[in-house]
Amino acid sequence: MPKKQTKPNRGHQIADQIQRDLAELVREVKDPRLGMVTLSAVDVTPDYAHAKVWFSVLVGDPQECEDALNHAAGFLRSGLFKRLHIHTVPTLHFHFDRTTERAADMNALIARAVSSRAKDD
Repeated sequence: MPKKQTKPNRGHQIADQIQRDLAELVREVKDPRLGMVTLSAVDVTPDYAHAKVWFSVLVGDPQECEDALNHAAGFLRSGLFKRLHIHTVPTLHFHFDRTTERAADMNALIARAVSSRAKDD
């Protein structure tokens, strides 16, 4: 039996489309715990059964936003069903993206190292 051909970047294309669609759908969530959320990345399992959705928060408590998003995951998934044309729409798992926090911490460490080196010179 010949092997079924698939596009090599299909998983990335699906993840990108999920991210774009969710960015619009999140605006429809009427949860007061949800602040100003930005979806930063989506990682989809190879079988499309699960998707980790990484988000950052401009305004609001990250943990409350994560709880609100995970609570609304079923609603958001049903919205994806209507938009995506794939056999399996993944179960959504939202996680707070700490990349910007880590970058700020690193910048602070670098600034301290530079200033202490300047004092030593």
